[in-house]
Amino acid sequence: MGMETAADAGIYRLSDEIAIVQSLDFFTPVVNDPFNFGQIAAANSMSDIYAVGATPVTAMNIVCFPIKEQPKDVLKAILKGGVEKIHETGALLIGGHSVEDAEPKYGLSVTGIVHPEKFISNGGARPGDVLVLTKPIGTGILTTALKAGLLNNETTDILINVMKTLNRDASRLMMELGASAATDITGFGLAGHALEMAISSKCDIEIKATDVPIISETMNFLKMGFIPEGDYSNRRFCKESFRIDPVIDEDIVTVLFDAQTSGGLLISIDETGAGKLVKRLHNLGHTCTSIIGRVKEGPGVVDIVL
Repeated sequence: MGMETAADAGIYRLSDEIAIVQSLDFFTPVVNDPFNFGQIAAANSMSDIYAVGATPVTAMNIVCFPIKEQPKDVLKAILKGGVEKIHETGALLIGGHSVEDAEPKYGLSVTGIVHPEKFISNGGARPGDVLVLTKPIGTGILTTALKAGLLNNETTDILINVMKTLNRDASRLMMELGASAATDITGFGLAGHALEMAISSKCDIEIKATDVPIISETMNFLKMGFIPEGDYSNRRFCKESFRIDPVIDEDIVTVLFDAQTSGGLLISIDETGAGKLVKRLHNLGHTCTSIIGRVKEGPGVVDIVL
């Protein structure tokens, strides 16, 4: 599996029993604390591996840092946050590369393993499946407000916890329960990644807007205008492939296109499996996991309904 269906990771068969899974991601800081930034960037980099149902085994750092302008302790904190998150996955840090740059950037190149006949793609959704989202959305809007210094400590803590939480539990359970398809929600937002799944699966996807979990305070800051440029770009790029119920509040539609950092998994699974998945993830502390829609026969568009 490669680039042909906007897959989350590349998968290369080594033998009848094992395939390697590879992905790479890095970005500029989204929070002020360097340790938390390292944790978030590492968790985000692992998500593509988890999205296909694989197990991460090794990681390599990708670092850009203005070493002459910022203290080395900042860099050390970023790398410490990253390696602690890597160890939480059970993987090993085996190296990496750094360059001097005017703006800090951090992320990982990750290699995982999976059985070559037992992985999940974003192209396997089946009519009759329901859709489960494992994390709330709104990180793009809230990190924009954070950069403006407007988030209180409570909302900041919630935001950071959402972004640094691994998708490991969701990945393991979706494999156990026989999910049809999955993808992680990142830069294209929930709506954009749902469209990728619809196109790749050659099915329509229906999202019930009022069932989508949203991080607290997101809508307040959206109404104040803290909307990243990426959100507008997402909507412009794929607007022809959406059918949006005109009675839905425009602010709700906007947040569905919000570009996410280290978002949850969007999982297509039969109704019985979905109920078990939600219950078991709730029991593990992922209490925002929700059923948000369904898969239907169709040419590959997304319906957003009330």
